[in-house]
Amino acid sequence: MTTLPLNERGIPASRIVLGCMGMGGSWDNEPYTNEHVKRAEAAIEAALEIDINMFDHANIYSRGKAEQVFGDVLKAQPGLREKIIIQSKCGIRFADGDIPGRYDFSKSHILESVDGILSRLGIEYLDILLLHRPDPLMEPEEVAEAFNQLKQSGKVRHFGVSNMSAGQIRLLQSCFNEPFVANQLEMSLARYGWLDAGVHVNQAASADDTFPDGTLEYCRMNGIQIQSWGPLAQGLYSGRNLDNEPESVQATAKLVQKLASQYNTTCEAIVLAWLMRHPAHIQPVIGTVNPERIRACKDATSITLSREEWYSLYVSTRGRMLP
Repeated sequence: MTTLPLNERGIPASRIVLGCMGMGGSWDNEPYTNEHVKRAEAAIEAALEIDINMFDHANIYSRGKAEQVFGDVLKAQPGLREKIIIQSKCGIRFADGDIPGRYDFSKSHILESVDGILSRLGIEYLDILLLHRPDPLMEPEEVAEAFNQLKQSGKVRHFGVSNMSAGQIRLLQSCFNEPFVANQLEMSLARYGWLDAGVHVNQAASADDTFPDGTLEYCRMNGIQIQSWGPLAQGLYSGRNLDNEPESVQATAKLVQKLASQYNTTCEAIVLAWLMRHPAHIQPVIGTVNPERIRACKDATSITLSREEWYSLYVSTRGRMLP
């Protein structure tokens, strides 16, 4: 059984996380309905069935409605809160009139965001708070002040980041005594820049790499849980229509299907097992709220792809040989 960096910090998180971005209905001001609550409840139950006990939110998801419907489920099941781990994010602000969409790591916004998150979820504390996307105007001392206040008040137990490089984490960590526990990044069989950044060292192809150099290694060395958002690649290798997709995508989908047949499992499980085979102990945050698709991920935790199978998928999705 793989021990996650989160587990080593005393956080009993499951190997897979359910992302809740799809809960709560539309991303506008239309109110959510009882049907939205029922759908959220079905997704949560499906996750619990396959031993997922960690749920990922953000204050912007469905403009707050994702947290509200989740909160309604918690209210209807009083004993559930203490059995699960709830993570949420803040720092992204929507456009407002002439003011554009922006990022905000100010102390006041972080504190207000957490109060809103707790209110919508109907809970007293968050297990983990992540900063959603890097704010160019970030003052690390100000962030640290907000985090210290949240920690002391008992509103947040652990802190982390999302979409950040090693350098950005170092800067924040220099002003905050508590260790960051997670960094959530886009990583999947379709988004493999996190791998190419390593194999392209001393290669001309490195000029095209966008994944921040050294981030994977920094997180591994400092016990920061690497979480992947978009790990199922929006169904690219598990049933989506591929008529207009590149040959490499179609070939990779066929290989995923072949391996699923060999392992007597689903394509979703193979796609996640490939990600989880990496020694960084990556924790996928699956974004689907379809109960059947959630259940289709069950076997991922018990499949260990061989080195040859793993590389076959990597080379296939690259669409070219390794250097």
